[in-house]
Amino acid sequence: MSDHHVVVVGGGFGGLQLVNGLKGAGVKITLVDRRNHHLFQPLLYQVATTILSTSEIAWPIRRLYADRPDVTVLLGEVTGVDSVAKTVSLRNGMTLRYDTLVLATGATHAYFGHDEWEPVAPGLKTLEDATTIRRRVLLAFEKAEMEADPAVRDALLTFTIVGAGPTGVELAGIIAELAHFTLPKEFRNIDTRKTRVVLVEAGPRVLPTFAEELSAYAQKALEKLGVEIHLGQPVTECNADGVKIGETFVPSRTIVWAAGVTASPAARWLGVAADRAGRVVVEKHLSAPGLPDVFVVGDTASVMREDGKPVPGIAPAAKQQGGYVAKVIRARISGKPAPAPFRYWHQGSLATIGKSAAIIDFGRIKLKGWIAWWIWGLAHIYFLIGTRSRFSVAWSWLWIYLSGQHSARLITQKETMREEG
Repeated sequence: MSDHHVVVVGGGFGGLQLVNGLKGAGVKITLVDRRNHHLFQPLLYQVATTILSTSEIAWPIRRLYADRPDVTVLLGEVTGVDSVAKTVSLRNGMTLRYDTLVLATGATHAYFGHDEWEPVAPGLKTLEDATTIRRRVLLAFEKAEMEADPAVRDALLTFTIVGAGPTGVELAGIIAELAHFTLPKEFRNIDTRKTRVVLVEAGPRVLPTFAEELSAYAQKALEKLGVEIHLGQPVTECNADGVKIGETFVPSRTIVWAAGVTASPAARWLGVAADRAGRVVVEKHLSAPGLPDVFVVGDTASVMREDGKPVPGIAPAAKQQGGYVAKVIRARISGKPAPAPFRYWHQGSLATIGKSAAIIDFGRIKLKGWIAWWIWGLAHIYFLIGTRSRFSVAWSWLWIYLSGQHSARLITQKETMREEG
């Protein structure tokens, strides 16, 4: 093994794909992440909506590399990068020296200048976010069951999702199914079928990155489930009592934010140019501008396609970038020419609307309905890590499909009926 030290910050799709791509390269790798697990984010909303448990979509990073002596895993938070001294600083005071640095630090929620909305309108990026949303959704029904005031009860049974991208659409569809089909027989004082699920989108249509025909199908499928869709009006206020859509106030005690993201502070660490979302505007080989030994991948990177459109912030894109950077590093170490500039291959866009409807956009081929739902399910099962996770998720989906019962409806946090601060 050589003395070349590769420091990878972030154990998401891009970071892990890079580490996997460097297997046998003869380099020392240190992988740093703020959490001890890799998260399969495309299914995170299913944890938030009681379909899957946390252990079905997350895996300890240390376990993934237990048989890789070349990989050292550190649980820590990066606070800065000195690109001159080639060091990375951690919050605990530790300093890591690198020969090559890869930043795959992802993104977080963007509230467009209203960060004060976050406590009442959590986003969905981590397991903690998912369990918080799940707790709030389930507690809303429990509190409504005991609420005597009709107005308060109606507000408790109104769920608002801000943002109609894939996450917002998927959340809205499953919450509507949960309320209208799974829960009605379990409550005595409320009729959960009267639950309102409100989906708000500032743009002109849901799923704006999909073809218009698929977007229209998704909207009809959501409306069939009873979802109220508000288009062309932004949310102008969020508080503990509800949301203001344009000039209309909607009493709602449970709000979920799915409207936008902002990148990690990687650009500030490096002192390089960033786009409006804070992503590093990378070079053609995915290196940071003027820093050939620093690479940026995934949601932290701003990468343009040949048609001038940005590479989407989705898992396949991050994996392609991580795999590509691994090839660049291998070429440099072996003294071989660098591979051709990065080219993104779009494998398609997918989104579900409830338990038996989905849309898939492969470009020329567009699918919708239950066939798309089965293809969506098989694709996600394929990309899960390990046979056990694949079997467990497949069984959970099959059980819900046949019985209509969600298996992860547990309120496990200490704070049950107490008001959250």
